[in-house]
Amino acid sequence: MVPISIKEFVKQYERRNKLFNDHEMTESLKKVAKIRDRGATCRICGSLIWAIGSAIIGWNGCFTCITGEVDDSDDYEVYLSSRNNGKN
Repeated sequence: MVPISIKEFVKQYERRNKLFNDHEMTESLKKVAKIRDRGATCRICGSLIWAIGSAIIGWNGCFTCITGEVDDSDDYEVYLSSRNNGKN
Protein backbone atom coordinates (compact mmCIF):
# COMPACT_ATOMS: atom_id res chain seq x y z
CA MET A 1 0.00 0.00 0.00
CA VAL A 2 1.07 3.55 -0.72
CA PRO A 3 0.79 5.80 2.36
CA ILE A 4 -1.25 9.01 1.90
CA SER A 5 -2.51 11.58 4.37
CA ILE A 6 -6.23 11.80 5.01
CA LYS A 7 -6.22 15.40 3.82
CA GLU A 8 -4.52 14.52 0.51
CA PHE A 9 -6.73 11.49 -0.09
CA VAL A 10 -9.91 13.53 0.50
CA LYS A 11 -8.63 16.20 -1.90
CA GLN A 12 -7.96 13.60 -4.62
CA TYR A 13 -11.25 11.80 -3.98
CA GLU A 14 -13.16 15.08 -4.22
CA ARG A 15 -11.72 15.75 -7.68
CA ARG A 16 -13.23 12.49 -8.96
CA ASN A 17 -16.42 12.45 -6.88
CA LYS A 18 -18.15 15.80 -6.79
CA LEU A 19 -21.22 14.57 -4.90
CA PHE A 20 -19.74 13.74 -1.53
CA ASN A 21 -19.28 15.49 1.80
CA ASP A 22 -15.58 16.05 2.48
CA HIS A 23 -16.13 16.56 6.21
CA GLU A 24 -18.00 13.25 6.53
CA MET A 25 -15.33 11.45 4.50
CA THR A 26 -12.54 12.92 6.64
CA GLU A 27 -14.26 11.87 9.87
CA SER A 28 -15.03 8.41 8.51
CA LEU A 29 -11.41 7.90 7.44
CA LYS A 30 -10.13 8.97 10.87
CA LYS A 31 -12.55 6.62 12.62
CA VAL A 32 -11.77 3.62 10.42
CA ALA A 33 -7.99 4.22 10.48
CA LYS A 34 -8.14 4.34 14.28
CA ILE A 35 -9.95 1.02 14.56
CA ARG A 36 -7.63 -0.52 11.94
CA ASP A 37 -4.65 0.60 14.03
CA ARG A 38 -6.28 -1.16 16.99
CA GLY A 39 -6.44 -4.39 14.99
CA ALA A 40 -9.90 -4.37 13.37
CA THR A 41 -10.29 -7.23 10.95
CA CYS A 42 -12.28 -7.90 7.80
CA ARG A 43 -15.74 -9.24 8.54
CA ILE A 44 -15.37 -11.74 5.68
CA CYS A 45 -11.87 -13.22 5.95
CA GLY A 46 -10.32 -11.89 9.18
CA SER A 47 -7.44 -9.95 7.57
CA LEU A 48 -6.58 -6.43 8.73
CA ILE A 49 -9.04 -3.92 7.27
CA TRP A 50 -8.29 -1.44 4.47
CA ALA A 51 -9.25 1.92 5.99
CA ILE A 52 -9.94 3.76 2.71
CA GLY A 53 -12.13 1.05 1.25
CA SER A 54 -13.94 0.47 4.53
CA ALA A 55 -14.68 4.19 4.93
CA ILE A 56 -16.08 4.41 1.40
CA ILE A 57 -18.27 1.30 1.45
CA GLY A 58 -19.36 1.50 5.07
CA TRP A 59 -18.27 -1.90 6.41
CA ASN A 60 -14.98 -3.32 7.67
CA GLY A 61 -13.26 -5.18 4.88
CA CYS A 62 -9.74 -5.90 3.70
CA PHE A 63 -8.45 -4.79 0.32
CA THR A 64 -8.99 -8.18 -1.32
CA CYS A 65 -12.53 -8.71 -0.05
CA ILE A 66 -13.55 -5.18 -1.05
CA THR A 67 -11.95 -5.07 -4.51
CA GLY A 68 -11.51 -8.72 -5.45
CA GLU A 69 -7.85 -7.97 -6.21
CA VAL A 70 -4.79 -9.39 -4.47
CA ASP A 71 -2.07 -6.87 -5.36
CA ASP A 72 -2.47 -3.70 -3.31
CA SER A 73 1.02 -2.33 -3.99
CA ASP A 74 -0.23 0.62 -6.07
CA ASP A 75 -3.24 1.48 -3.91
CA TYR A 76 -3.48 4.15 -1.23
CA GLU A 77 -3.95 3.68 2.49
CA VAL A 78 -4.30 6.35 5.17
CA TYR A 79 -2.44 6.25 8.47
CA LEU A 80 -2.92 8.32 11.60
CA SER A 81 0.74 8.28 12.57
CA SER A 82 4.04 7.73 10.82
CA ARG A 83 4.82 4.71 13.02
CA ASN A 84 1.84 2.87 11.51
CA ASN A 85 2.42 3.67 7.84
CA GLY A 86 4.04 0.40 6.86
CA LYS A 87 7.53 1.87 6.65
CA ASN A 88 9.90 0.36 9.17
